Amino acid sequence: MFQEERTTESDSNYHDLEHMDTLTLLNNINTEDKSVPVSVSRSMRQIQILVDSVYEKLSDGGRLFYIGSGTSGRLGIVDASECPPTFGVSHDIVIGLIAGGDDAIRKASEGSEDDMDAAWKDLKKYQISGKDFVVGISASGTTPYVLGGLKDCRHHGIKTGCIVCNNNSPIAGFADCPVEIVVGPEFVTGSTRMKAGTAQKLVLNMLTTAVMIKLGRVKDNKMVDMMLTNKKLVERGTRMLMNLYKWEYDYAKESLLKFGNVRAVIDKTEAEKEKPGH
Repeated sequence: MFQEERTTESDSNYHDLEHMDTLTLLNNINTEDKSVPVSVSRSMRQIQILVDSVYEKLSDGGRLFYIGSGTSGRLGIVDASECPPTFGVSHDIVIGLIAGGDDAIRKASEGSEDDMDAAWKDLKKYQISGKDFVVGISASGTTPYVLGGLKDCRHHGIKTGCIVCNNNSPIAGFADCPVEIVVGPEFVTGSTRMKAGTAQKLVLNMLTTAVMIKLGRVKDNKMVDMMLTNKKLVERGTRMLMNLYKWEYDYAKESLLKFGNVRAVIDKTEAEKEKPGH
């Protein structure tokens, strides 16, 4: 049974915040922030199970969906939106959905999180199936939008996970692969955009980075499939090729722009090396 007294809602360890000077405020916030990675490390086995389960689905042609509201929903959307440029995957491989729709990305739409049926309606627009995987993101572990979505996924045979910041929450109870990161009271009581949000971001970083590495989207430690969407990324790709093959700058850049990404240049170059006479 989920405890009524949620850790995410418990009273801050600090009082009279309005009387603190700026440096004291910042040092106290930083002190709390330092505890987040420690909390994440305690749940590493749960994160491993989630990563392996998501990898299994994506390696078989499935997709990863995030569902959340407020800060949690926005974090899912941020993580999903960064996968294509970083790893060169299609935009429909990792998909972030937020209660209230795209308008809620910029403007708070907190009431929309109370609709238990909304997440399934959103997921159905993508013809979701048992090939896919859904991760519910909720600091409290009680958000109706997320809870209803995971319940509906279970009913339809779709595997799920969650990232929550309370133990024994209803959402974790409906997730096949729950991840529970208990970070304790927030500096400002109940402001889960702070430590809880940071913990969720860390887990999301680990989830998609590890899955994409396992899918072969990283070579050595380089983003060889990254999209060349700006000058900075063209320069990064050029440097990768210069370091790998000891090429001059102009030749490396010309090759990169010709073939479109670092992996394509590597594949072409290695194929040429294997031809007779090389």
